[in-house]
Amino acid sequence: MTLMIKKDVIDADNAARLADLKADYDYLGAQLSRRDIDIGAIKEKVSTYGVAVPSWGVGTGGTRFARFPGTGEPRNIFDKIEDCSVIQQLTRATPTVSLHIPWDKVDDLKELGEKGNALGLGFDAMNSNTFSNAPDQAHSYKFGSLSHADAATRQQAVDHNLECIEIGKALGSKALTVWIGDGSNFPGQSNFTRSFERYLEAMKVIYKGLPDDWRIFTEHKMFEPAFYSTVVQDWGTNYLIAQELGPKAYCLVDLGHHAPNVNIEMIVARLIQFKKLGGFHFNDSKYGDDDLDTGSIDPYRLFLVFNELVDAETRNAEGFSPAHMLDQSHNVTDPIESLMNSAMEVSRAYAQALLVDRKALEGYQDGNDALMATETLKAAFRTHVEPILAMARYEAGGAIAPVAAYRASGYRAKVSSERPASKSGGGGIV
Repeated sequence: MTLMIKKDVIDADNAARLADLKADYDYLGAQLSRRDIDIGAIKEKVSTYGVAVPSWGVGTGGTRFARFPGTGEPRNIFDKIEDCSVIQQLTRATPTVSLHIPWDKVDDLKELGEKGNALGLGFDAMNSNTFSNAPDQAHSYKFGSLSHADAATRQQAVDHNLECIEIGKALGSKALTVWIGDGSNFPGQSNFTRSFERYLEAMKVIYKGLPDDWRIFTEHKMFEPAFYSTVVQDWGTNYLIAQELGPKAYCLVDLGHHAPNVNIEMIVARLIQFKKLGGFHFNDSKYGDDDLDTGSIDPYRLFLVFNELVDAETRNAEGFSPAHMLDQSHNVTDPIESLMNSAMEVSRAYAQALLVDRKALEGYQDGNDALMATETLKAAFRTHVEPILAMARYEAGGAIAPVAAYRASGYRAKVSSERPASKSGGGGIV
């Protein structure tokens, strides 16, 4: 397997930290033992957890106002998956990469697949893009795509999604994620019912193009770029779509696609209950769809989401098999460092949720003991699980301290000398 960072760099950094890690791990193990929790069992579960990295996440993001390019930015999908492999090499928690078409389109899919295999990466869900115009496309998506009033524009968007499925089939992907920016910015601009009818009609054509072993994920978003109304605006509409399309259709939950203070963990529970939770785009939010690093603003909310996921996992909920992916825009940090930290944050939330005393929690819930029920959750959240995560990484061949090892490797300086500096300073997310 091709390693982008030399093994001896990681080994040297690990050697300086191993004794302290073992001491911390043993100390935590003794603490957990008093709570009748086997630290080894928790570590084993954490070691099997994985979250997909978005190909677009390893580039420097931006805002609607400006983009400030970083050094050593990937020039194409081959550079992108090399950066993604660094994240996996150090964290051992990101075994797959999710592609976005047409940004990641290549002439030779066999070459791309072989490159991924050489780097030890698989390919997660395919992501279509009908929220911006590709070069030389015949019809503009300025006023919508799958819900556009013009039949030719809708067909163009359908054809693009079908093409994404074909690309994914060649790479071993098993899912298609569809997010559209369709909606309106002024009252009266669109007919709510007719727009949704056109969307459903187009999605049914895409759905028919799915292989038998594929799933399709639809993603809701309250606002942006349509600020008055969006065609797929909330989880209820998203659930209706999944029900209307059929058994291979599921709802995707992006943590930034909700109004402030919305109870996202309850949405997750509802979708699990009715067997339509497809997966997640993990990020964090302060005001809206900020696409901040996962866990950087509200780590407790992330934990509460994972509490619902572990609850479903523990009781073997029917149809429960969500896909996990990061979806972030990195404006002021090294994207590789941010994605590594976020991968560790979702692993942390998973480990903490595994520590919840579910029997005690159920008793407090049934006994209407609100205080002890919430304290049971907080006892798990407050537990410092970093020794578990670090030991799982170390035993899997990763780095005890991924960011430190990454900086010691000089990887960013190396690729900066090989990749021409980006001159783009325009606006836009990517």
